Amino acid sequence: MSFFTELAHQYIDGEWRPGSGSWDIIDFNPYDGEKLASITVATAAEVDQAYRAAERAQTGWAATNPYARRLVFERALRIIEDREQEITETIIAELGGTHLKAAFELHLAKEFLREAVQLALRPEGRILPSPVDGKENRVYRLPVGVVGVISPFNFPFLLSIKSVAPALALGNAVVLKPHQNTPICGGSLVAKVFEEAGLPAGLLNVVITDIAEIGDALIEHPVPRAISFTGSDKVGKHVATVCAANFKRAILELGGNSALIVLDDADIDYAVDAAVFSRFVHQGQVCMAANRVLVDRSVEKEFTEKFVAKVKTLKVGDPADPRTHIGPLINSTQADAVSALVEQTVEAGAKALLRGSAEGNVLSPSVLTDLAADSPVLQQEVFGPVAIIVPFDGEDEAVRIANDTPYGLSGAVHTGDIERGVRLAQRINTGMIHINDSTVHDEPIVPFGGEKHSGSGRLNGESMIEAFTTQKWISVQHGRSQFPF
Repeated sequence: MSFFTELAHQYIDGEWRPGSGSWDIIDFNPYDGEKLASITVATAAEVDQAYRAAERAQTGWAATNPYARRLVFERALRIIEDREQEITETIIAELGGTHLKAAFELHLAKEFLREAVQLALRPEGRILPSPVDGKENRVYRLPVGVVGVISPFNFPFLLSIKSVAPALALGNAVVLKPHQNTPICGGSLVAKVFEEAGLPAGLLNVVITDIAEIGDALIEHPVPRAISFTGSDKVGKHVATVCAANFKRAILELGGNSALIVLDDADIDYAVDAAVFSRFVHQGQVCMAANRVLVDRSVEKEFTEKFVAKVKTLKVGDPADPRTHIGPLINSTQADAVSALVEQTVEAGAKALLRGSAEGNVLSPSVLTDLAADSPVLQQEVFGPVAIIVPFDGEDEAVRIANDTPYGLSGAVHTGDIERGVRLAQRINTGMIHINDSTVHDEPIVPFGGEKHSGSGRLNGESMIEAFTTQKWISVQHGRSQFPF
């Protein structure tokens, strides 16, 4: 049975059921427009039911031996491995992801589940000294309780699992809201995997809905103590504001405007390969994508010629074709916005070394250069197959241009001198940056997150413990204290 037929429901307290809203979310294939599923939205009342179920289930789960908890994640990993072909086909159909993109997403999802197995055993308590004689200070690591997770459309299966699995492993319960464009991959498919893996009912709930129906109910609700949000900085700012007003922890993984910097001593052919991947993976719909390619003027001509030549070799079209490199954008709104942005930038004086065209939601690549220093496109995240080449003179100018953005997520530096690259990387205001590699990386035990408008907090490894647990001080007085009155 197709996942789109089987899983077109809400998942609340261990039950698959329809939403009770008055309208449906229609799930479309972004490449051919095929209707994949119709899902009646969840209401604020169902959000409440999901959170209350999570609250009831969490206490017992937190008390469960972590060695027993981790068995769920071992089984979930095997389920994904056994159904990898079905999940791949679902990613291709719902996201317009290519075979290469689906393989990349599934590889990382499995890696994060492997890390969750270990994470269940990692929280440690401490005993700290006291200036008071006979006092013992115990510091416990405890689950925060219930976590709300809001995942995006670009890597929905991975980015849902990335927060859901660690939160559960550390003894929390979760309510997950996937993006309305990817309700199956980002929501109900994740629930199905954990249901089959034996996760007790109520610990993971999925509500498929939209802000038009529930407003801020998902983040204002009194039960969740932490909200993990991945998406745009505009929405992230609102999430942070509501969380602060309700004294909730907000973990925000937001957008980027990353720069891949090519220094004068770089391996040009290798830098071209890294830049093309960094810009055009998943049609450029990646927060870590290299929005800007900064090239030392002394190697600009060689780099640009080779970059454009390689981009021309990318196969554009049906993501179901294993040879395709660039498939559709997620919807027509996004495709129209990216097309309009290219047109406006060229009209403002930019030179199009390669001018893409649109066929439905599929945009072929554009490569732009000679942009004015104050061009708006240099300041924003471009979620589409558009590369911008910017020349610079010397390292100081490269740093200035790279930092001239409200974002600070990822980046890369290409150079023949690794330590030179590290010194320059330390001057770039980002949460992550890579020497002689692409800008697009995520690993389970390395802190992931950004600076400035690219978010707050970190995920992965030990950062997951900080995100999804809290510390509790319990003191024990051995003997009698002396009180002043």
